Amino acid sequence: MDTKNYHEDLSHIRSMMERSSRFISLSGLSGVFAGLAAIIGAAYVYFVFQREGIDYFDGDRNIYSPAVVRELFITGILILIVAILSGYIFTANKSRKKGLKIWDATTKRLLVTFSIPLITGGLTCLAFLHHHFFVLIAPSTLIFYGLALVSAERYTLTDVKYLGYCQIFLGLISLFFLGWGLLTWTLGFGVLHIVYGLIMHKKYK
Repeated sequence: MDTKNYHEDLSHIRSMMERSSRFISLSGLSGVFAGLAAIIGAAYVYFVFQREGIDYFDGDRNIYSPAVVRELFITGILILIVAILSGYIFTANKSRKKGLKIWDATTKRLLVTFSIPLITGGLTCLAFLHHHFFVLIAPSTLIFYGLALVSAERYTLTDVKYLGYCQIFLGLISLFFLGWGLLTWTLGFGVLHIVYGLIMHKKYK
């Protein structure tokens, strides 16, 4: 009986330490919705290319008008907003059900660690946009996002690093096949997010 209580106490202490050092309320459903938003956005981008007579698979031989660049930039921002909002809503709801705080010291550390590679990648992509190196933007977003996930793994669910590795891999592949950036971006931000989200929802619900 004492041995059983001892193991229960150890399990309880381990659980408390895990909660205090890691943000464990990340919702798998937020990944699913982010992935759906990415796929819808990619489909719209493909529609824009078709409308403008742009063969994206020509890679760096394509010429984009300022209006098209602006439309694609706005589309990207909208996808980002939807992903962030869905992430916050589902994660906040999960935290509330578990009786956990969504904003604490661990969350702050997570955001800082996650934001450094992400902001660096965003500024890099803006530089590519400024210099009209459009074909490098999709691979770069995958690589820097993957690096952000791997970095953030220290303060959240360990599984996110595997998603990060996949994003980095797709981004590096995309650098060698520049005309396929839209496809690899859709696979990374769309399909992988949905698959990862469903797995995490089943595993941690």
